[in-house]
Amino acid sequence: MAETIDELTVNYTDESGQQIVEEIDKEVLSKGSWTTILFRYREWDRKKEVWGEEKARIERYQKRNGTYRSQSRFKISSAKQARSIVEILEKWFPAE
Repeated sequence: MAETIDELTVNYTDESGQQIVEEIDKEVLSKGSWTTILFRYREWDRKKEVWGEEKARIERYQKRNGTYRSQSRFKISSAKQARSIVEILEKWFPAE
């Protein structure tokens, strides 16, 4: 379990030692007892033996008893979906 925000990651290695999820970048959106992080990552395709396309994930953590625990997440599965989300947010919250 992670005790600091810097320790929070989406990197994942399976039981055989193969890295399955590779974190490329992360941005902390909010800090505190409830922390929200936007991760950029990619997943290993076992059939093709190549890294898949980049994805994004927003994950929400709660710090309890000194450790962070994942409470919810939303995966953005493609660049097209990410652009659609950005367009809608820009429409809802235009720059002043």
